[in-house]
Amino acid sequence: MDHVQHVVDQWATERPELDATPILVIGRIHRLAIALDVELLRVYSAHGLGDGDFDVLATLRRSGAPYELTPTELVEQTMVTSGAVSKRVDRLEGAGLVERRVAEGDRRSRIVRLTRAGRTLIDRAVPEHLANEARLLAPLTAAERDTLAGLLGKLAVSLGL
Repeated sequence: MDHVQHVVDQWATERPELDATPILVIGRIHRLAIALDVELLRVYSAHGLGDGDFDVLATLRRSGAPYELTPTELVEQTMVTSGAVSKRVDRLEGAGLVERRVAEGDRRSRIVRLTRAGRTLIDRAVPEHLANEARLLAPLTAAERDTLAGLLGKLAVSLGL
């Protein structure tokens, strides 16, 4: 029995009129998210990155050549606030992994571009990241992963994510 089942069993004893079974899903997702963050950060930190840094670099890299996006596009694709993206870009720019430039045709707008060093770093980190994720999912069969991905996707859409 895992911790979450223990919690639900305790509620069943103390407040049997309540349906505590949603905790079986939400509690497990929450606990897994915390544990997965720790595991994912091991790879990021091995490359001198935090999770936010990795997210920005990976987003720029997967956008395709010339590996650049506006800050608004980064906000939309990383799903964090503009303030968080700005801090991440500042940090990455200071490390020489991204650069900002003025957008053509609109001098008020900026473009964030992956530098050669940033591309080299993210190209080294992504295969390790994906191998790490595969390792973390290894207890599940391919069919179980597909089912879980579908169910989590359905839940994410229902929450507007």
